Amino acid sequence: MAASASLQNLLKVGTKIVAVGRNYVAHAKELGNAVPKEPVLFLKPTSSYLENGGTIEVPHPLNSLDHEVELAVVIGKKARDVPENTAMNYVGGYALALDMTAREIQSVAKSAGLPWTVAKGQDTFTPISSVLSMSMVPDPDNLELWLKVDGEIRQKGSTEDMIFKIPYLISHISSIMTLFEGDVILTGTPQGVGPVKIGQKITAGITGLVDVHFDVGKRQKPGSS
Repeated sequence: MAASASLQNLLKVGTKIVAVGRNYVAHAKELGNAVPKEPVLFLKPTSSYLENGGTIEVPHPLNSLDHEVELAVVIGKKARDVPENTAMNYVGGYALALDMTAREIQSVAKSAGLPWTVAKGQDTFTPISSVLSMSMVPDPDNLELWLKVDGEIRQKGSTEDMIFKIPYLISHISSIMTLFEGDVILTGTPQGVGPVKIGQKITAGITGLVDVHFDVGKRQKPGSS
């Protein structure tokens, strides 16, 4: 990792979030999607980050968003055309993230063949933990991810079930676009995604390493009550 950014400042210097869709077989099937033969990628803006303890904002006229708990891989140095066998050298750390999704908006976009940006990229739609050092995560392919809504378990899965593993994702993505220090790869979500409504609370974590909590509220536009 370059000296220009400390571990906790990594997210502030990143230029983009590259998200991987349908990277767990069970999740692909629960949404009625085919299991992909190569990674399904989409971009989220860094303006969608929300720090631990913040409030996820549901935009008008929606009353709920879908939760998707994911392992975030934080890039530690510039990566372009990286071979798979050296890809892990470009990891600066890890985090737990949520890919909040306005499923109704996404469904309309998908049926029309349109991008998912509005459904995935709004402010507060990427809640994220502090960055975990590489030494804290010796085996990223064997982590238990979990998410609860109002204390009820909704998602629990292991990163060992990812279709495309981290080295392949870094190599593949870096062959398409340059990854910069602080960029984040969201590696996909296990099964169990579902709605969380205004007024509910989300807790989520990587078992034994980190946990986060977020309230869910309604986005207030300027001048509205």
